[in-house]
Order: sequence, then structure tokens, then C-alpha cells
Amino acid sequence: MRDVIASAFQSAGQRCSALRCLYVQDDVADGFLDMLFGAMDELSLGNPWELATDIGPVISAAARAEIQAHVDAAAADGRLLKQLGTPGEGHFVGPAVIAVDSIKDIEREIFGPVLHVARFAADEFDQIIADVNATGYGLTFGLHTRIDERVKDISDQMAVGNIYVNRNQVGAIVGSQPFGGEGLSGTGPKAGGPHYVRRFTQAARENSGPMPRPTLSLREVQAALDEFERIAPQKFSTTEMPGPTGEKNELSIWPRGLILCLGPSIEDARRQVGLARSVGCPAFAVAPGARAPDGLDGVIDLEDLTHLTGISAVILWSDDESVRKAKTALAARPGAIVPLVPTRNVEEYSLVERHTCIDTTAAGGNASLLGDVSEDGE
Repeated sequence: MRDVIASAFQSAGQRCSALRCLYVQDDVADGFLDMLFGAMDELSLGNPWELATDIGPVISAAARAEIQAHVDAAAADGRLLKQLGTPGEGHFVGPAVIAVDSIKDIEREIFGPVLHVARFAADEFDQIIADVNATGYGLTFGLHTRIDERVKDISDQMAVGNIYVNRNQVGAIVGSQPFGGEGLSGTGPKAGGPHYVRRFTQAARENSGPMPRPTLSLREVQAALDEFERIAPQKFSTTEMPGPTGEKNELSIWPRGLILCLGPSIEDARRQVGLARSVGCPAFAVAPGARAPDGLDGVIDLEDLTHLTGISAVILWSDDESVRKAKTALAARPGAIVPLVPTRNVEEYSLVERHTCIDTTAAGGNASLLGDVSEDGE
């Protein structure tokens, strides 16, 4: 309960890592909500300078109006479960709890002290994971469970930059819990991680000359990518990070996804494919002389990079004009950032980092016994 209150309402919910949607298993939902509402009643709203204050105002009158309008709409629909009152003056929003069926009901982030709660059945974990990943956002995720296998299973499936187990999901510590997301929440290496500072440097560019004239249509390239058989991602490596006693911190490296290798020569494309595969990424070459099943013979129109789907990074070792054109096309894409790799430092751009922080003091006994019971109870 302490972790839910801190994650949802600390800093008046104005944290990028704040808890926005809480899934509670049906079996315990009613009792849990009673405790949550009781804990909320103990919160003090007021001047942040006063030590007795738990929750201060939101940033502006406009923010307050937008957040409260969301709460009011939920109330009109009969979905507002609880909201606290506010002081007479200031841009305050009372912490609120709103019922939803799933994260799919939340169309945009509400940047304030608003917690959406969804109930779920014990056999719906896979669907929850699919729904969360389908949002395209992946900054922080929290999980409370005493079953170690469930921690591993869910953590390995979540496309999220920071995963917190049996603790709150706000307040990452630099150097211990490197911070940064994936997908629409990802901008590059995780802050405070081992790859962060290096990204501020400029690596030596590879230049094998200008791109030949395009010979392939967008439809041809997209069809070839769609037919390409991709391997399931596997964790590439795990590093234990420093942290206090009673806390386990691990930084895992995962393949980013399909890497599009554009040469421009067939020799360059083959080297690019090899570098991408060396870190577990599927790779597909489009260059003169490339062949199926992992290549397409021809030259892509770089402007088509704006519209190609299913790619996670592009490698191109070409001249300044071609690189500029490719960067411009990739920047115009909707959705997650797709980086251009104009250097031989392919590994850095082909991987994503996921950090898991576990409060090991919260297990409460030999939790493995909960997951090792056979069907006949023996």
C-alpha cells in the first residue's frame, strides 16, 4: 500500500515514472481498495514548504483544469471511486481513484494525482502484458509478488526500461538504477548507465560513397520485410549494479529488433548484417547483389524510410548527403525513434537496456513454495 501511494501521488503525480494504471487481482480487490481509500484519507494537502504536507499543488491553473476535467468525466460515467478534497487556494487536485477495465481505456497520460484501477483474474497475466506492451510506451513498470518465477516471466516479457519489484516505481538512483524507457518512451542509452556518456561523443563515420539510384519501390521493400522470418528476442547479457543491502539491481541488455542494413555496397551490407546478428538482432540487407532469405537485391529510396514498418534501426555507411537524407526520413516517422547508424559502432545502437530493481526484503519467507504446488496439492 505504501508503494502504491508513493508511486501514484508523490509530487502530486507529476513524475514521468508515476503510477498511472494499477491492476489488482479480483480475489483481493475489495479489501485492497478499502485499505487504499483509508490510506488516502491520511494524506495532507497543502504548502509543500511545510514538513507535514504530503501533496502539494500541480504546476499551473491550466494543468489543474485539465486533470480535474478528466476526473469529472469519470465521475459523470460512474467510474470515480474516490477523490480527496483540496485546500481553498492554490492549484490543487485532490488525489483521485478511477475504475477502468484495462490500460486500453486510458487514451492519454493524466499528469497528476490520478490513479486508474483495473481488476483482473489470475489467468489474465498474458493479456495484461500484451495490453501494456501494445500501448507502445515503456518507461516504468511495477510488480508486487512473492513468486520468483512470476517476476522472471513478467520481467522478460515487458518492453519497459525500468521494472520495480516489491517497491515503489519512482525515484531511480543514478548509477544504481539507470533510467530510461523503450518504444515511445525511449530516447537512447539510459541515464546513469554505462553507455550514457559515450553517446555524447561523435563516433568516426564510415563512408563508402553515395547511394546508387533507387531501384525498388516502397511496396517491394515492405513485402520483403514482412516475409522475413524473425527470431524471438533473447536476453544478451546481464550486469549486477551497485545498491544498498536488501535491494537487487540488474541491468539487462536486449536486442533492439530488426536492423535494416543498406550498405551501400553488398560488402558493406554483409558486414552490417554480421555485426547486427553478433548481438542477437535479426538483420535484413537491401543492397545490389543481396539475396533471400535475408536480403533484397536493389536500392531503396531513402525517403521511403519514413513509411517502412517493422524496423528498429538502420545502418548506412554512405556520403554526407545520403546520411542526411536518411536521418531526415527517419525523423519524420511517427512512433518510436528509429536510429540511423552511420558508424561501425553497431552494437551500441542495436541494443536496448532494461533495469530491474527488486526489494529483496519484501519477499516474506520461502515464496518459491507458492509456485511449486502440484495439481493434487502434493
